Amino acid sequence: MTPPVGIPYVREFAFNYGRCDRVSPLIRRVVAENPGPFTFTGTGAHIVGHGEVAVVDPGPDDPRQIEAILKATRGEKITHIFVTHSHLDHSPASRPLAEATGAVIYAGGTPCRPSGGGDRLEAGDDLTFRPDVALADGQMFRGPGWTIEAVATPGHTSNHYAYALVEENALFPGDCVMGWSTSVVSPPDGDMGLYMRSLERIRARRYDALFPAHGPPIRRVDSFLAAYIVHRRHREKQILIALETNGAATVRQLVSRLYADHDKRLHPAACHSVLAHLLDLYRRGVVDVAGDIGIGGVWRPTFMRHAA
Repeated sequence: MTPPVGIPYVREFAFNYGRCDRVSPLIRRVVAENPGPFTFTGTGAHIVGHGEVAVVDPGPDDPRQIEAILKATRGEKITHIFVTHSHLDHSPASRPLAEATGAVIYAGGTPCRPSGGGDRLEAGDDLTFRPDVALADGQMFRGPGWTIEAVATPGHTSNHYAYALVEENALFPGDCVMGWSTSVVSPPDGDMGLYMRSLERIRARRYDALFPAHGPPIRRVDSFLAAYIVHRRHREKQILIALETNGAATVRQLVSRLYADHDKRLHPAACHSVLAHLLDLYRRGVVDVAGDIGIGGVWRPTFMRHAA
């Protein structure tokens, strides 16, 4: 099978932990010191506006990160804290930051369902997180010189929201789109069908720039998203071809075949994404499963069931 043209990843950018860098006329960024195989260099908290400002994804509950955000906004007032989703590298700093500033925390209102089993992700679920205000899709928020729209983008998690900065036609996509890597979709909370629809929705809105929570901005948005979507469709085809060619398999067996040349530290995340693809294919009637509808199940194309 001929692979598609690769994703034009954006990985190079200048930063220092704790330093505040301006990345656009209305946006500043502070990178938390939580690097890892799922967080790249760390979580970038984005500060929007001047005077009265909003913070998008403040990051982990690390006093150094909270202090860095407070230092970057000294003499200003943080009025809004927007959280894209309740993972431990995004949401925990929101509560102590709100307590220090009086800001209101906004996020999707549905608590995430925890990832289970031995393939739990390094950047895990923040099961205690609750926003002050649960969002509705399309809800608008304003400050002096800035306007933020809440854009529902479920899939990476069920409660995932992105945030559009109207004045710059830019989007903070959280982990729905990352410039340095593909995003993990981890059932039961993650849903590949919803995730693909969210990618298509973002692409259809024609943003001029994306500011992911990990890594640098994405400026060539349409070509990047097109490659991102093609990559996912290609992975789906690879899974089906592997099942048709080599026979029924568990998720771990598929990952060992399809990700043989990848860093083995990423194999647990790959298990989750492959399972998410299989569950989407199962709902569409393309594959069937014997046993557990999950990591331990034995998956096969539906034509093999009919032929048995």
